[in-house]
Amino acid sequence: MAEHVLVAYDDSVQADHALRLALQEFDDAGRMTLLTIIDPASAGYSRKLTIPSLPEEWYEETKMAAEERLATAERAAAQVGVDVDTEIVVGRPSRRIVAYAREHDVDHIITGSHGRSGVSRMLLGSVAEAVIRHANCPVTVVR
Repeated sequence: MAEHVLVAYDDSVQADHALRLALQEFDDAGRMTLLTIIDPASAGYSRKLTIPSLPEEWYEETKMAAEERLATAERAAAQVGVDVDTEIVVGRPSRRIVAYAREHDVDHIITGSHGRSGVSRMLLGSVAEAVIRHANCPVTVVR
């Protein structure tokens, strides 16, 4: 049994699948944390077709969206009887996931296969692949 499970959670369908798997397979974990990373590099890859706002506005909007996403996920976990912790950190996703896992004695990481699509995925590489390469614990990648 994993004592501390980390679920990398963004706004992708794959992240929802990762959460669902974690809630089904690791419901007996001593602790489960949902981690969302705010990646400043992604500001240039905004889905909006508007002129980018000031960095502070972008950060606040992104943080608020992350908080809402995590609250929804937390409610979903509560419905199946699993208590989760939520965290939001800033930085490059693969590095922050691996660092968080090391700093918080995570026993198992669960992540979606990818959170980006199209050109940004090709330019930025695969977060899941980097996590697999650098994590010091088992990693489950969910499609």
